[in-house]
Amino acid sequence: MKEQFVCDCDVVHQEIINQVEILDDTLTFDIADFFKIFGDSTRVKILWALEKHEMCVCDLAYLLQMTKSAISHQLRILRDHKLVKVRKDGKFVYYQLNDFHVKDILDKSLEHLEEGK
Repeated sequence: MKEQFVCDCDVVHQEIINQVEILDDTLTFDIADFFKIFGDSTRVKILWALEKHEMCVCDLAYLLQMTKSAISHQLRILRDHKLVKVRKDGKFVYYQLNDFHVKDILDKSLEHLEEGK
């Protein structure tokens, strides 16, 4: 049986409340929207692969056993949210993580999940 944790008091700890500043609604919405991107396992797989090396759509499609169209769709979403960027080399288009913050988010997520095991 799972233990239930319920606060059974009516005391407000004003000294604690005075120390906490809540983010404004626009910023909290943007943060929640940002994390929705990580709610799709295909996008997480793409980001994970791009953490290791830049890749083209064909490489990602082969690696993930998906169509190029499906990969391109997910890459567009990742690009629109500034999680990946594009580098052109002749007729080739390579995708890579936009910056080290994306890698940090992936690494911290994995660290958090492994810590709980």
